[in-house]
Amino acid sequence: MAKKGTNKRGNMIPNLRPNMMWFWTVVFFAIMGFALFGEQAASPLKSDWSEVDGLIAQGKVSKIEIVNRDKALVYLTPAAIEELSKNGESRYANIPSQGHQFEFQIGSVETFRRDFDQAVALSPSTVALTYDNHRQDWVDMLMSWLPWIFFIVLWIFLMRGFGRSGGGAGGGIMNVGKARAQEFDQDDPNRKVTFKDVAGLEEAKVEIMEIVDFLKNAGKYRELGAKIPKGALLVGPPGTGKTLLAKAVAGEANVPFLSISGSDFVEMFVGVGASRVRDLFEQAKQKAPCIVFIDEIDAIGRARGRNAGFSGNDERENTLNQLLTEMDGFQTNAGVIVLAATNRADILDKALMRAGRFDRQIEVGLPEIHERKQIFDVHLRKLKLDPDLDREFLAKQTPGFSGADIANVCNEAALIAARHNKKYVSKEDFLAAVDRIIGGLEKKNKVISDSEKRTIAFHEAGHATVSWLLKNANPLIKVTIIPRGKALGAAWYLPEERQITTKEQWMDEIASTLAGRVSEQIFFGHLSTGALNDLERVTKQVYAMVAYYGMSENIGNISYYDSTGQSDMAFTKPYSERTAQQIDDEVKRIISEAYAMAEQTILANKDGLTALAELLLEREVVFTEDVERIFGKRNTEPTEQSASEDVNPVEA
Repeated sequence: MAKKGTNKRGNMIPNLRPNMMWFWTVVFFAIMGFALFGEQAASPLKSDWSEVDGLIAQGKVSKIEIVNRDKALVYLTPAAIEELSKNGESRYANIPSQGHQFEFQIGSVETFRRDFDQAVALSPSTVALTYDNHRQDWVDMLMSWLPWIFFIVLWIFLMRGFGRSGGGAGGGIMNVGKARAQEFDQDDPNRKVTFKDVAGLEEAKVEIMEIVDFLKNAGKYRELGAKIPKGALLVGPPGTGKTLLAKAVAGEANVPFLSISGSDFVEMFVGVGASRVRDLFEQAKQKAPCIVFIDEIDAIGRARGRNAGFSGNDERENTLNQLLTEMDGFQTNAGVIVLAATNRADILDKALMRAGRFDRQIEVGLPEIHERKQIFDVHLRKLKLDPDLDREFLAKQTPGFSGADIANVCNEAALIAARHNKKYVSKEDFLAAVDRIIGGLEKKNKVISDSEKRTIAFHEAGHATVSWLLKNANPLIKVTIIPRGKALGAAWYLPEERQITTKEQWMDEIASTLAGRVSEQIFFGHLSTGALNDLERVTKQVYAMVAYYGMSENIGNISYYDSTGQSDMAFTKPYSERTAQQIDDEVKRIISEAYAMAEQTILANKDGLTALAELLLEREVVFTEDVERIFGKRNTEPTEQSASEDVNPVEA
């Protein structure tokens, strides 16, 4: 392990050890640089016997050495070396002054000796002839082998790199078929998750506790001949705690927990996905009893054969087939329980959902108001809070928020409090955090003309007026004309949390949504692009009323909604062109009826709306108390209250 020290500021800094790979790299390049660019003595000149014969005849050769019976080294006299280097010929300009000056290959020693004797007989001076056998110098050997050593080392280095970058957690390109599952050590108290760490989700906990009880007390189930479900599918919107719930199951049961994502099975190589599935279950069987958790299983579990001509993927289907076989095939995986999570259960293959594979489908939905309070209790533990903070109030302000959204609210509130140099996080910080997450950042410096600002004020006042006066509409808590994100203004409501919605409630909500445009039409006599978001929401809502919920007398009690997601409604509609025209006509009629309701309400309370709009222009933000002072108390109060919003973005 590398030791750590401290710097001048007292911060811990690692004392890194030198890497031997870097050392040998520096040595290699030093040798190569010396060999290629280092200062070297002049090399002997390549020659032949005819040139050497002429030099012997001139008396310029002092000795010839025969090396290994195939090479002749020619040594000149000092006077000859000086003469040749000064004669102006480019060939002799770099003639070496030390060692031998020429070298050439000989055919055979006998032939060379005969030619040598004839040349020496005519020479004015004597020439010595010696014989020697040389072994190859180690430097020459190193330089000759160095390129091969370099490529071998480079190959090993590249293979190790492939091993680190591919082939799963085990490393090695040959291990590309190994599963990339991460095993969580339940003995580590810092990573162990139990049901105490999972707030809310009470119904899901009850269903999944049987799996925990089986892993703890498998004997009592086997004595009665019962079989625990082989798999459980956690279904719910993103951020609701599906992965956290699976970790809590492993923590409560105190068994190995292998986690892998559905996308980890997908690879560019043919057959890798199926191989990884086999390896995953092989690892799980060796650790049994064990829990295997596959997150986002829809990456490989999508229904086979759907839109084959457009999105066919044989490799993905082969991976799914292998998963089906491992979960419930001829082989038994005793003690291996598969948990999976997805928010797209409607597109999963039917074979994956049948009994014997994923026996149970556990709904992990968005938390209710009391569950949100429990989630706030978990995430507020680490925050320094205002002692008077009402946690139930926070739960009321966050309808439709998931557990991940609530965690984000708590963190954002702490950031806002720190930004304003507060000593603790207060109620105002949480309200600002909710506004920030839903509506976006405030844009107080956005350039808006006075006429545009007045139009926005009357638009938002129209929403506030109708929603406050209509019996079934959502009551208001705040109206603002401060731009946020793409919205030029926003109206925040307190909708009742209910499980079913009547037609009358929906009509009042649609009327309050259209009230902004109605207000612009009445007070200014023109329409603007500020109602884009309102019209989009209303159109989708009314189409759902007519085509899905059967709330139209002309269309009747018919629903064209496909809850299974198995049909190809994206390409073909489940009704005729005549029915489509009737649906369009009904949508227009219902929207016109709601528009008339909003218009009648605004005309009857024109003075109050004007007063509210003027107050908005003066203060930019208006709360419930101000609306109540202008219009009086509402006729009915919802039993449970929580916050939502209506925003009006500028048309793109």
